[in-house]
Amino acid sequence: MSSVPSMRVSEQEHFHLEDTSQIERSLWVLNPPNPPPLWNNLFSPLKKTVSFFSSKKQTCLGRVVSFLESLFPILTWFKNYKASKFKNDLLAGLTLASLSIPQSIGYANLAQLDPQYGLYTSVVPPLIYAVMGSSREIAIGPVAVVSLLLSSLVPKVVDPAVDPDAYRSVVFTVTLFAGIFQAAFGVFRLGFLVDFLSHAALVGFMAGAAIIIGLQQLKGLLGVTHFTNKTDVISVLESVYKSLHQQITSGEKWCPLNFVIGCSFLIFLLVARYVGRRNKKLFWLPAIAPLLSVLLSTLIVYLSKADKKGVNIIKHVKGGLNPSSVHKLQFQGQHVGQAAKIGLISAVIALTEAIAVGRSFASIKGYHLDGNKEMLAMGCMNIAGSLSSCYVATGSFSRTAVNFSAGCQTSISNIVMAVTVLLCLELFTRLLYYTPMAILASIILSALPGLIDINEACYIWKVDKYDFLACIGAFFGVLFVSVEIGLLVAVSISFAKILIQSIRPGIEILGRVPRTEAFCDVSQYPMATSTPGILVIRISSGSLCFANANFIRERILKWVTEEENELGKGRVHAVILDMSNLMNVDTSGILVLEELHKRLLSRGVQLAMVNPRWLVIYKLKVAHFVDKVGKKWVFLTVAEAVDACLSSKFPDP
Repeated sequence: MSSVPSMRVSEQEHFHLEDTSQIERSLWVLNPPNPPPLWNNLFSPLKKTVSFFSSKKQTCLGRVVSFLESLFPILTWFKNYKASKFKNDLLAGLTLASLSIPQSIGYANLAQLDPQYGLYTSVVPPLIYAVMGSSREIAIGPVAVVSLLLSSLVPKVVDPAVDPDAYRSVVFTVTLFAGIFQAAFGVFRLGFLVDFLSHAALVGFMAGAAIIIGLQQLKGLLGVTHFTNKTDVISVLESVYKSLHQQITSGEKWCPLNFVIGCSFLIFLLVARYVGRRNKKLFWLPAIAPLLSVLLSTLIVYLSKADKKGVNIIKHVKGGLNPSSVHKLQFQGQHVGQAAKIGLISAVIALTEAIAVGRSFASIKGYHLDGNKEMLAMGCMNIAGSLSSCYVATGSFSRTAVNFSAGCQTSISNIVMAVTVLLCLELFTRLLYYTPMAILASIILSALPGLIDINEACYIWKVDKYDFLACIGAFFGVLFVSVEIGLLVAVSISFAKILIQSIRPGIEILGRVPRTEAFCDVSQYPMATSTPGILVIRISSGSLCFANANFIRERILKWVTEEENELGKGRVHAVILDMSNLMNVDTSGILVLEELHKRLLSRGVQLAMVNPRWLVIYKLKVAHFVDKVGKKWVFLTVAEAVDACLSSKFPDP
């Protein structure tokens, strides 16, 4: 008999310990350290950038060395660079140059610049990136999408046919602004701005741009002389029709040899690309095919004197080192603002493509690519490029794939490629005089299939319909209006998606999963059971703010009413808000919580809160909302909150 009282005492001690531990855990929630002040969040990126200056663990010399190694990654890995790696990089660089030389000439033509400017862009930017970039595989130079962007936006400022010198000046100024923006993104760690152009939007944009670029090549492929500066598909097709019709009606002789040469070598390039993909050992074939096409077509035109029969040729290509373009940069006048705007658009597009390419190949090799360092490297190379007659350069997916397949080990392959292009500028530009324009068009056309990813578009459709809207919006915007409108549509749809998710956040009724202490969404887990008289609700939103607070309040009150009106369930005694996913709350959110608390109290329903995050509990305490609800109604876990509600005696309303 004496054991019974002792058992009761032990049970009381057990419950007392449970209550004590529960109170202690509630105090953990209620009394966290104060969150960092606002200016810490605003200036932390800049502090991280210059943190090496204030490091107490390093000497002054050590901090300088650390800074230089951070700024120039080549200083870190070059210490262990071996001859075997150089052999691979040499082969990769030469293979890369064989593809880069004809593509650079073609992309310069697409950007409405003389051929040598494409070659200049394959010299200075790759050299700068090789010492500052962190990607081992990425190949730097002019790319199709950026060339199209410049050819569609800059002619609205200066017509290249009327004043080619002024056009080049604006292009160099755009390149300078693009570099400044890119470097600023890296220094201030603003890489998240690039993320506003989502993956889905980029897929649609690239596909639309590829089709527009392809249609632009009809000028060279058909030997059309009069061509539109507009980029939308209707204007381009209309321009082709009018030009051909004008030539026929005016009695001008249209030369089909341009079309024959272009199509013949296009078929050769596509077959080489197909063979290279099917047989990995023949990776060099699609890489060397463009240069081989240029040499063969040039030889054919020279020997057959086809230029006198109507075949359009490149003619003079200026050779030599990159000339200085400092004197051509415009810092005053009416075009500076427009150049800065185009520079910003070019910077974002170039960064998005380069980082996407770099990260995809870095993941294959198993190393991390620092996005902020990449932005700084890209910015510095474009700033240097703008001073040396280059236009906006970035990472090319097709050339990077060739670089990777050729077995490159480090960014030395970019240096080898740049030196090879430089030798071409010094020694071989005269040989390009008879190169037909149609071959440049066929080289660009052969590179376009890699920009159209139908499988990825289908995948986006299956996974996320909102993302597919951004994808298709960018595609049709670029295709039927203009490049900038396509970008604007894509970004607008992405923002609309974020806005809809903010205004209509996820809010779920939770139930206890059998044989566990876990509380999950009853819609997702039908086996989860609700506790009679207690409504557990989770707010699955990053922020409770002016945009969504009223929606959340009305949804909670609606659920309380529905729960009470449902037969056999009885009155709701408590509403438990799981705030584990809630990262922030603003003044509108706090006011709505106060109103919700009053409305629930008037109905005799107690409000409890579970695990409010650091910033949320701080603001609720400052606003005295915790005092109004009662500190005893703040819990660490949902299970503790439910147990506390079950053990409480709630008064009738």
